Amino acid sequence: MKNKKTGLVLGLMSGTSCDGLTVCAIRPEPFQILAFKNYVYPAALRSRLLHAKDLRAPELSALHFELGRLYAQKVKLFLKQNGWKPADVLCAGCHGQTVYHGPADKVPNTLQIAEPAFLADLLGRPIVSRFREKDIALGGQGAPLIPFFDEYIFGKGAPKILLNLGGIANISVVGKKVKTFGFDCGPANTLMDLACVRFARRPFDKNGALAARGRADEALVKKLLAQKYFRQKPPKSLDKNEFGENYLNRWFSRIKNPADLLATLNLFTASCVADALENFVPAPLRRQIIVSGGGAYNKTLLENLKRLTGLPVITSARAGIDPQAKEAAAFALMAWLALRGKTNHCARATGARKNGILGSLTL
Repeated sequence: MKNKKTGLVLGLMSGTSCDGLTVCAIRPEPFQILAFKNYVYPAALRSRLLHAKDLRAPELSALHFELGRLYAQKVKLFLKQNGWKPADVLCAGCHGQTVYHGPADKVPNTLQIAEPAFLADLLGRPIVSRFREKDIALGGQGAPLIPFFDEYIFGKGAPKILLNLGGIANISVVGKKVKTFGFDCGPANTLMDLACVRFARRPFDKNGALAARGRADEALVKKLLAQKYFRQKPPKSLDKNEFGENYLNRWFSRIKNPADLLATLNLFTASCVADALENFVPAPLRRQIIVSGGGAYNKTLLENLKRLTGLPVITSARAGIDPQAKEAAAFALMAWLALRGKTNHCARATGARKNGILGSLTL
């Protein structure tokens, strides 16, 4: 829904799959998503972003500024497409593109790129970015950050599991009298997309159609679920590269049929979620799963989730939030709260010492 009134807050999000930028406009009070748009990255840029952690400092710095300019260009286009002007915007929240996430390193760290000064120049409004750093400074994992948004939107109702299937799968558990928590479960689209590009010459498995035609290697999935990360108790978070090309090559190279490979990866993704719920979410809170992110459109994945968990599985669209808009909307809301000096953080989900106000300001 478009709205010509002033008072818009913008959110920008690009996930771990590096497939593109989502721009979302919200009205913060009462919360409402007004419009959103996904802008696909050119193939060459996506390839550079997927391998950005291996760049030298001059190349990474250049990519940081290149991406910042691109974000500003897409926001300018987004405003024009919706009949808005920069003066209609109150502020913007920009998550940036994650290059590396290492909360378990000797020196805990995380890095998101896309210079926000270009957005500040375009809009003439405050830009809030670098949300993850404050959480790490408070002793947290730097992720996941979306549990705060899930609590803000869904926290007053019956217990719910909010599952985001982007590059990485992560959950939030919220509800009345529930102490919100969340964590990264394992891979979501990362491995499936890599396999599609390499073996099926397509960017992703639309509707899970290829996986539906294959036969999953259930023994391999069971073996992989015994790995250390899946047994580790929350709080915990993942870098996309932990389930990247090296992982795909190591564990799945013997599956030669593309359909069987996608079927196995699809089952693995759903099994990681089901296993996490069984191990770390108390049974009374396991009532319903609300799915967002690109994986919400993968019918085979949703069917696997229903079968493995035995729970009702719906997409966030049924709850009034488009699955592809959710994360960008969350960072819009978090930016708006930060500028008002209000908490925009769920420390229980990340392991931080206390709740804080996340984000750095660019004027």
